[in-house]
Amino acid sequence: MRRAVLNKENMSSYPTFRITRARAKALHPLEKKPGDKVLRKNAKRASCSDKKPEGLDGCLKKRAVLKDVTNVTNELRKRDAKVSLQTGGKVAPACIAKIPQIQEDKRESTKIVSVKNLPTEITELVDRKLLRTLSPILEKTNPKDEQLCKKEENSADNGIIDIDTRHKDPQLCSPYVDDIYHNLYTAELNRRPALDYMESVQRFINQDMRAILVDWLVEVSDEYRMAPDTLYLTINLIDRFLSHNHIEKQKLQLVGVTCMLIASKYEEIYAPSVEEFCFITDNTYTKDEVVKMESRVLNCLSFHLSVPTIKKFLRRFIHAAQVSYEAPLAELDFLANYLAELTLQEYSFLKFLPSQIAASAVFLARWTLDQSNHPWNSTLEHYTRYKTTELKNAVSELQELQLNTRGCLLKAIREKYKQPKFKCVSTLCSSRPVQSLF
Repeated sequence: MRRAVLNKENMSSYPTFRITRARAKALHPLEKKPGDKVLRKNAKRASCSDKKPEGLDGCLKKRAVLKDVTNVTNELRKRDAKVSLQTGGKVAPACIAKIPQIQEDKRESTKIVSVKNLPTEITELVDRKLLRTLSPILEKTNPKDEQLCKKEENSADNGIIDIDTRHKDPQLCSPYVDDIYHNLYTAELNRRPALDYMESVQRFINQDMRAILVDWLVEVSDEYRMAPDTLYLTINLIDRFLSHNHIEKQKLQLVGVTCMLIASKYEEIYAPSVEEFCFITDNTYTKDEVVKMESRVLNCLSFHLSVPTIKKFLRRFIHAAQVSYEAPLAELDFLANYLAELTLQEYSFLKFLPSQIAASAVFLARWTLDQSNHPWNSTLEHYTRYKTTELKNAVSELQELQLNTRGCLLKAIREKYKQPKFKCVSTLCSSRPVQSLF
């Protein structure tokens, strides 16, 4: 609307500046219109009492009504013969200055010209300018493109299947997956607990007590239907806290509940309340005790809660293993997760990195489901960064857990994966020893 008003004023032939007496005299010769009023010499101002409006007492002055600034130029028509001079002066007529019309905005009249209609000399000049402009950008992007091309060629030559090209969902962050997992491989070295804290730090608890605590936490996570990431993060927080603080036997369950509270706040959308965790312990601990322990754990860990757990590596490794099949196998997914959770109870598996445990779980799961082919291939070796020989010790100990050669009485994880929704994978086992593959 404002633009329309301005364009209308620009079309007007009347001046947009103030007309003074000197400017009017210079622009137009002095004329006298017959309709102009002649001021009398020594004319006196009429008394306001002579023309007193009816119904009003006293004298009123007529004041001009305030108007929009944009309408000033239109008022010049009414003011053409009303400019007063001093005594004895004459009235100069209003002068209209001829101002050329302002051209319309060029952007409105811009037309799209086809390149085909231009002469060849102009098109060649445009091409040369575009080449000079884009050449620095092309030089910067070319090395990366060459690296990607070389990577694809090497992958094709080595029989490596690209597992990220099929995913177009931006939430999967396929373009950044290599950088993400490179960071996870680095972080797992800095966020791992001490390998011998039971012998060097703890005096009142042992490995069996830790296994009982983990078995109970598995039941709690299943009861509240928590995500698997919450359980893995809980065990990681417990081990890292116990690596620097000696805890009495009566407080071990409090540490476990508190770490699960912290992990659920970090991983879950709707985390259980403090009162619910107190209730799950049969009110053994009060709300204040849980809150104080929460503050103690967080300060001990310096609030470093983002850690690479076994589950974070396991997702990608299972995905790399599924591309070998025509259709994804649900049994492979459930069996690999079952074997990975078995390691949470075992204190001895702290000597292995989370990525190594995840790779070993996929290795043994594939061997359990199909013993006719070797479970490892170039694709898995590429994405897990582990060769077959590097997984020998971890896979051997993991198969002992699967077969339960030690006669462990803790059954929470085995009963969990014996359900039909998990394809009863806890009942599966490999008949041939895995040592023959190394």
